[in-house]
Amino acid sequence: MLSQNLFVHHVYFWLENPGSVADRAALLEGLKKLSTVPTIQQFHIGIPAATDRDVIDTSYGCSWLAIFSNPEDQDIYQTHPIHLHFIETCKHLWKKVIVYDSLGGY
Repeated sequence: MLSQNLFVHHVYFWLENPGSVADRAALLEGLKKLSTVPTIQQFHIGIPAATDRDVIDTSYGCSWLAIFSNPEDQDIYQTHPIHLHFIETCKHLWKKVIVYDSLGGY
């Protein structure tokens, strides 16, 4: 079981060219490299599941979940050179990004 006091950072990406297999592959590769930031405890990279219920949004191209031990480690990640490089080299691949951050322990 994960600690209750974690900082969870979940990012959803909508691709600029949603039908491009190459663009999605490039973004997924970029996310793998991004996941090497040392303050990240665990991560998950995914694409929409083939589920179909009214409450499910499958309009995004891929998602990235990063788990940090605390908010301070997430702050370090935000300015880490690997994160900044990811933004610079991959930002042309997405048209929209939504981030959901949450704290545990409740």
